[in-house]
Amino acid sequence: MSSNQPTTRVERDSMGPMEVPVDAYYGASTMRAVLNFPISNLRFSRSFIQALALIKGTAAEVNVELGLLDGETGGSMARAAQEVADGGFDDHFVIDIFQTGSGTSTNMNANEVIATRASEMLGSEAGSRRVHPNDHVNICQSSNDVIPTAIHLAALVQIKERLIPALENLQGALEEKSREFWPLVKTGRTHLQDATPIRLGQEFLGYAGQVERGVRRLRHAQEELGEVALGGTAVGTGVNAHPEFAARVCSSLSEKMGVDVRETDNHFQAQNTLDSVVEASGSLRTIALSLNKIANDVRWLGSGPRAGLGELALPEVQPGSSIMPGKVNPVISESVIQAAAQVVGNDLAIAQSAQGSYFELNMMMPVAAHNLLESIDLLAASADNFADQCVKGLQATETGPQMVERGLMLGTALAPAIGYDAAAAIAKEAAASGATIRETALERTELTGEELGALLNPEKMTEPGLGGGPSGG
Repeated sequence: MSSNQPTTRVERDSMGPMEVPVDAYYGASTMRAVLNFPISNLRFSRSFIQALALIKGTAAEVNVELGLLDGETGGSMARAAQEVADGGFDDHFVIDIFQTGSGTSTNMNANEVIATRASEMLGSEAGSRRVHPNDHVNICQSSNDVIPTAIHLAALVQIKERLIPALENLQGALEEKSREFWPLVKTGRTHLQDATPIRLGQEFLGYAGQVERGVRRLRHAQEELGEVALGGTAVGTGVNAHPEFAARVCSSLSEKMGVDVRETDNHFQAQNTLDSVVEASGSLRTIALSLNKIANDVRWLGSGPRAGLGELALPEVQPGSSIMPGKVNPVISESVIQAAAQVVGNDLAIAQSAQGSYFELNMMMPVAAHNLLESIDLLAASADNFADQCVKGLQATETGPQMVERGLMLGTALAPAIGYDAAAAIAKEAAASGATIRETALERTELTGEELGALLNPEKMTEPGLGGGPSGG
């Protein structure tokens, strides 16, 4: 653009004229919000913009069907909205997350971008309002029902397309390691102290079970998020909305996106709370804490290699120190742990956002949306990366099995034969002398070597039953 060409154009809204960048597809309302909220560099995510645009495009199609829009105008709006959904106008969604609590600014941002592009498709210039952001794009809608619906839709799509597949990838990797490690018997640990033997494969079976149950929790979250506020308009009464509008839009969105979206049967709770978002975030927090536990265990089991536990050999993905040659750190586990901490923090922000529900509206929807969708993205990326760059490359060492014979908790298996107190005395003497339980029991009891071999069988102690005797935990 040459220096003598204008850099701005004049747009108008209900408050009057406003200069906007000449090449912007947004209008006056968006520009006012840009000037009002110079707070951060945080913007709505690609997934949220996609969901919002899909709602707008589907609304245009339905409003044509209902006779509320002419086919030419509605068709151009639907095509423009699809371009927005496909990512063609992300640079024109310029409003800070920390804005009006209903997300009205972002709703108008979408309305203006779609209206300008649709007008352009019809041969009109930007600012012509051939397609009007309120009178056309926003028919049968309010920010107060569209924004919470977009939050739900974006989360549903991201959970279905990204998070559940990532968790299933991790679950599969953990189950494969469980099978691979099943023959290895090692010392269990409770309270960070030696406990009765456990198979390394059993530990990994536990990890896989955590992830499996995380997916199960997400299925319930999907059910909750599927109920949306669309159709309630400003306060839940549905004023200025066609009675069939929301149900038709939800049916079409479900078909397009492959997720279950349905109009709520109680618009008042759907718009004045974030209850479903809070529940979904709680499931994400639980998954984050599960991943934190798994990653931490893997990190500790791979500690060493000589002065730590050293029961696992972790994949060597990068040098671990700028000063200590040859050092390799558990960096993949550490990245998971940090992402989990962020998700827990996001959940707290969402809980705080839910406390911003007053009377007929929640006024902290943008920050709730940002944190919910960020948590989904973080968990999906972390789970996939953990599976592919760490879990699938784990190798077991001989350290765990070698330490079993020296484990003092083998004495648990003596209790059925000689009693708890006598077994405890043998364990204490073995600890003091440095001898094994087997060596001490052979010297201090009348049990034969053959009998001790049967009793002190670590593989037998990894199975349910009474043979292992009582334990103090």
